[in-house]
Parts: sequence; structure tokens; C-alpha cells
Amino acid sequence: MAENTSRRKHQSAGDGPPGLHAVEKPKNASFALKSLFTYLGVYKIPLLIMLGISIVSTVFAVYGPRKAGDATTEIFNGLMRKIGGAGGIDFGKIGGILLFVLGLYLISAVLRLVGGLITAKIANTVTFNLRRDVVDKIHILPFSYFDKTLQGDTLSVITNDIDTINTSLNQTLTEMISSITQIIGFLIMMFSISWQMTVIAMLTLPLSFGVIMIIFKVSQKHFNGQQKHLAGVNGIVEENYGAHTVVKAFRGEGRAIENFDKSNVKLYKSGWKANFFSSLMMPIMTTITNIGYVAVCVLGGALAAKGQLDVGNIQAFIQYMRQFSNPIMQLSQMSNQLQSTLAASERVFNFLAETEELADSENAVVAGTIKGDVKFENVKFGYVPENTIIKDFSTDVKAGQKIAIVGPTGAGKSTIIKLLMRFYELDEGAITIDGVKLTDYTRSSIRSAFGMVLQDTWCFNGTVYDNVAYGRLDASKDEVIAAAKTAGAHHFIKQMPQGYDTVLNEETSNLSEGQKQLLTIARAVLANPSILILDEATSSVDTRTERKLQEAMDNLMKGRTSFVIAHRLSTIREADMILYMGWDGLEEKGNHKELLALGGKYAALWNSQFAV
Repeated sequence: MAENTSRRKHQSAGDGPPGLHAVEKPKNASFALKSLFTYLGVYKIPLLIMLGISIVSTVFAVYGPRKAGDATTEIFNGLMRKIGGAGGIDFGKIGGILLFVLGLYLISAVLRLVGGLITAKIANTVTFNLRRDVVDKIHILPFSYFDKTLQGDTLSVITNDIDTINTSLNQTLTEMISSITQIIGFLIMMFSISWQMTVIAMLTLPLSFGVIMIIFKVSQKHFNGQQKHLAGVNGIVEENYGAHTVVKAFRGEGRAIENFDKSNVKLYKSGWKANFFSSLMMPIMTTITNIGYVAVCVLGGALAAKGQLDVGNIQAFIQYMRQFSNPIMQLSQMSNQLQSTLAASERVFNFLAETEELADSENAVVAGTIKGDVKFENVKFGYVPENTIIKDFSTDVKAGQKIAIVGPTGAGKSTIIKLLMRFYELDEGAITIDGVKLTDYTRSSIRSAFGMVLQDTWCFNGTVYDNVAYGRLDASKDEVIAAAKTAGAHHFIKQMPQGYDTVLNEETSNLSEGQKQLLTIARAVLANPSILILDEATSSVDTRTERKLQEAMDNLMKGRTSFVIAHRLSTIREADMILYMGWDGLEEKGNHKELLALGGKYAALWNSQFAV
């Protein structure tokens, strides 16, 4: 995380309430467009080259009909000379003109190919950088962001939204430049032939653009809704796939399908409306263009009858007129993709603009060898200001002590650990380690002093060896095996098909929950931390394995400051200090014998588990 921290200037971390909701979208598209242009601006030279190539290619293509019109004029004049007995058709001159036109079209095609290759390179590099920055951003977001944001929404940003941007840049960037250049080129050539005919043709433009703007405005909100509902569908699919066992166990298939259908219907309606309004552009544009085309043909015929225009120029103008609508129609067709890109860009750059973790202070020091003295001084914290969970919490932990934290669910046991790891910033008070405030250490260095084993196991797709070695990547093979033995995992690992080289599948379904927990404990053993945190670390193993594991954990905790969150009180009776967290904060503190003698809530909890 330190590497990512150095790449950005961090902002203050915002508070986030527990719960889930979609990420708020930007108020308008200007921020997203500006940010996208910033990414493209890195490639100014390639973009200028691509722009120049596209313009030259289009100019050659635009000039072709005018030159081809000279051939038509030559044929017509030759026929007139032949009828008048003054000569005939000069096929050599006509052939030269046609070869010249063919050369223009070939050069234009080659230039378009080169421009397309440059565009593809730029588009894929930009999307590569976007994905990299999004993943980097994930690692520097505060925990409050993950508390309030759907996992599927973030995944949709990385996949669907960035793919939409990539597709748009690849398919529309060059075409847009070409279409705009064609419109300008056609106008210039048409004015050079007849300003009267051009004015007639131009009368249709305001109407065309008016229609485009109206439809664009109406359809844009539906494209925004389409991207939002797509993220919702992805979130539901991801949630149901990950929790399919729970869904089946509680016969929730019907509810899952119902929830999916509701989101899918919203996606269908927004997508249908967006594409319906966008699809109106083509037939309306075609109708408007045909009206202008008829008027131009009538005027052209009148000018030709008066001898004010050559036949070839009329033919070239008609060809320009017919082609003039093509780039406009192409731009209207691009509107679907452009609107989807605009909505996707809003979501991507809104994500990249999320508030990041609070930066390390300028005077923050790198933690060296940590002894493990921990002190909580009047700590106050709440996930939201109006709901304080930790109230005036104070305790003093000496290096090497084993501290157990017990109490009802939701009383703040895990929150104490999260504050110690600096996953969240305190509202009031202070936490010190070895006499130094937690905020005076660099975040990365102080976290490296902790080893953590959670109730929820986490193993990744890879070998068993890689999963254990994740605790310390520079560890030798002997050290990895020794850590597995200490955690009691070596025996079952050796019984696996390829032993330590066995590959865990994506869902790690080829391991039991207990086996996965043993691997995570072995990972913590290998990390050799100064401070150890165990959050229900033995909750997923059977009683026999728990006894063996408890011996290994007792050996591991010797000489280390250890914080143990446990519901099984038998595992913490030898703790140096037991903290009972109740709804009113820290309610009881002492060792096992002292708390039993006190006869308070801890004693009641103990008796509820072990009374005969």
C-alpha cells in the first residue's frame, strides 16, 4: 500500500456508515469529459499524428468526386464535339483522370489504416492505464468506502464501464474526426461548385441538428440509468453466486430470482428507452436529407439549363450532397456509443475521485522493531457521528501480554482491532504503540508489525505453498513448511494430491473451512509479527483440531503481544487480561479468576457455557 500511497496526494478520509448503497454519480458530465481528455492528453503527439492522417485521408477522399466529375464533363464535351463533327472523346485524358482518382482513394485507404492502428494503440493504452489506476485506487480507499459500496458496483466499473470506454475510443475516435472533416470538406467543395445549391442543402442542417440535440437530451438520462442498473444486476449476480449455498439452504431461490427480475426489468426498460430514442435519429435524418436532396436536384437542373454549371460539376455536387448526409448519420449513429461512454466515464472518474485514506503525516516515522506495548487513551469512535460505538475506551497492554476481548455481538470487539490496525481514524483519544502515537508511524510500516487471523478465511487461487508464503514472500521453503507444522496444517497438506504444490481453485472449494483457517494461521506464523491478532481464529475447526491448534497458538503467542477475540471462553482462560465489551463500552477488565470472583457479566457468560 505504501507504493500506491506515494503515487497520489491523499485527501482526508470520510466517515462511512455500515450498510450498502450505490456510489453517487457526478452532477454533470463535464468532470468526466475533462478527466478523459486528461488521460488522452498524455498522447498529444500520437493524437496529432492520427488527426493529421485522418484529415489528409479524408481530404483525398473528398476531392475524389470533384476530380471524377471532370471525367464526366470530358465525356459530355466529347460527345457534343462528336455530334457537332468537331472531334470526339479524349479517352487518354479520361483515363488519366480516373487513374488519378484511383490513386487518391488508395492513398486515403492506406492512411485510414495507419490512423486506425494509432487509434487502437492509444485507446488500449488509455484503458490499460484506467484499469491500473482503478485497481491502485482500491488499495488506497478507506474502509468506510467498502462499508457503503456494493461490491458488484465496483466490479462493474473495472469491467463494463472501462470496456465501454475502450470500445468507444477504438470505434468512434477516428470515425468522429473523419466525419467532421468530411462535413467541412464537403461544404468547401459544394460552395466551390454552386453557392446557391449549397445554401439549399444547408437549410436542412439546423433542422437536423435540432432533432439530434432533442433526442440526445432525452436519451442521455436513459443511458445513465442503463449503466446504473447494469451495475445493480452485476451486484445481484455476484452476491447470489457467492452465497449460493446460503440461498439454497434457506430456499431463497424464488426471492433471488424475484430480486434479479426486478433489477433486470429496470435494466431492460432503461436500455430499451435509450436505444429507442437513439434509433429515431436515422429515419428522421434520412427523411430530412431526402427533402433537401430533391430541392437541390431541381435547382441544379435549372442552373444546368441556363448553362451556369457543367454537367460534371452537377454530377459531383449531387454526389457530395448524397455523401454529405453520411457523416452526419454516422455521427448520429455514434451517439448511442458516445452516450454510453459518457455514462461509463461518469462512473469511472467518480470512482477515481473518491476520498482516499488519510495521508501519513509529514513527520511520520517508519516503525522499526516493535516491542508491543499498546495503550488506548480515552478512545472514542463511531462509524457515523450520531452512533458512537467505542465510548471512552482506555486500557494499558504490556509487551508480551495476551489480551482477550469478549462480549455480545455488535459491542465493538472487532472495531477495537480495526482501530488498532488504523483501518479507521479515531474520533477522539489516542492509541500508542511503544509510546508513539499510532498516527505518528507510517501506516504501512506499523501494519507490517501485525499478524492477523480472521474468522472469515481468505485464500487465493494458487498453490498451497503460495498461500502460506503470502505471509512473508522472501521466506525459504523450510520456513514455510515449519510454519505449516506450527499451525497444524502440515499433516493435511501432505495428504493432498500434490502436497504443497496442490493448486487451490478459484473458490477454494477443494479445502474445508477448517483447512483454510489452518492455512491462514500458518501464514500468520510465517509473518512472525510483533503483535498478533486472532479474531475467532479457531471457530471453523473441530474440537480435536482446536486443542492441537490451541497448543500451537499458545507457543506462537509467547513473547508477543496478542489480542484474541473469542466466543469460546475455554480458549482464553489463560489470558493475562480479559476485556468485557458491553453496550456501554468497556464494562469489566481483569484475568479469568478475577472476573469470575467479580460475579459480573463475564462470570454469567462463563457459567452459561460451562455450568452443568
